[in-house]
Amino acid sequence: MPNDLWEYNPATNEWTFMGGKTDACTQISPTTCEYYWPGVYGTKGVAGTTNLPGGRSGAASWTDSSGNFWLFGGTGYDSAGNIGDLNDLWEFNPTTKAWTWVSGSSTINASGVYGTMGTPSASNMPGARDGSVSWVDSTGNLWLFGGELVIVANGDFNDLWMFNPTTKAWTWVNGSNTLAATANGVYGSVGVAGPNNVPGARYGAVSWIDKGGNLWLFGGTSDVSTGAVYLNDLWEYNPTSEEWAWTNGSSTANASAVYGTLSVASSSTTPGAYTQQTANPSWSDQKGDFWLFDGNVWEFNPTTEQWTWVSESGTAVVYGTKGTASASNWPGGRSGAACWTDNSGNFWLFGSGYRNDLWRYQP
Repeated sequence: MPNDLWEYNPATNEWTFMGGKTDACTQISPTTCEYYWPGVYGTKGVAGTTNLPGGRSGAASWTDSSGNFWLFGGTGYDSAGNIGDLNDLWEFNPTTKAWTWVSGSSTINASGVYGTMGTPSASNMPGARDGSVSWVDSTGNLWLFGGELVIVANGDFNDLWMFNPTTKAWTWVNGSNTLAATANGVYGSVGVAGPNNVPGARYGAVSWIDKGGNLWLFGGTSDVSTGAVYLNDLWEYNPTSEEWAWTNGSSTANASAVYGTLSVASSSTTPGAYTQQTANPSWSDQKGDFWLFDGNVWEFNPTTEQWTWVSESGTAVVYGTKGTASASNWPGGRSGAACWTDNSGNFWLFGSGYRNDLWRYQP
């Protein structure tokens, strides 16, 4: 699990290495090698050019309104080089190029400190996990939902947290304060918010935030006693009313997609439950619509609360000519890729698995 940080400039089409370890991985079998990169934490709350998060996978990330990059948890290496689930929160300042360990533990498998629901505290912190989803709101607060703990237990979370970067305090906002062995949500009625509604515990979901500041959550994987199940439910959380609403998709596991007509929005259209262990790529566009890539391309309008099947899946990767857009180009289905939106409204997709290919999609 590497911990190298890179910056890509779309104007020059160039990558810049911003920091992290560059050592070769350690061979652990004839066909497999492992990166062994412990974290260098320094002093909590103090930036340092030698500070560095340990190598990890399945972390949650944000970019704040000042352009700083935030990283939380995942499965990886702590300060002593032990591998497990993490709950450390880091901030990277791209101007000073320095990391700051902001919150959480420097050791693996730390338990959460929930405090009182709705009350911020400097001692509160989510427990160790990977596969969480994240948002950043218009005031710069960081939001975190769910994830899984697999090293010392096998279960998922459905807790919702908010972190205030100014006060450096976490608030447990919603959901359970225990690890769930099952993953049942309280759905209520479609489109109706309610104080008792809550998404089931999960990891590897997809998240967006709309122009009104509402948090959206789609799908993911839930671990139950019979094994993993996959979800395609879509939820909206209103931070003002502090209520969840189930808005689309199925309340049962492993639901199939309903495609409808290509490029035509419909209340019955919905992506299916995906079977990857990590989230599919997703973006928000300049109109406030949400986009999902699961091998097909989907668009969701939060005003009409309808999905549109935008583009059908290709059978394999079609690269075409580097730097040249084409309707026949296709990146192929993938999960766990890095994705972002630029100032022109284009969507970017990088890697997945053992790929390091970079794609741009013009909606």
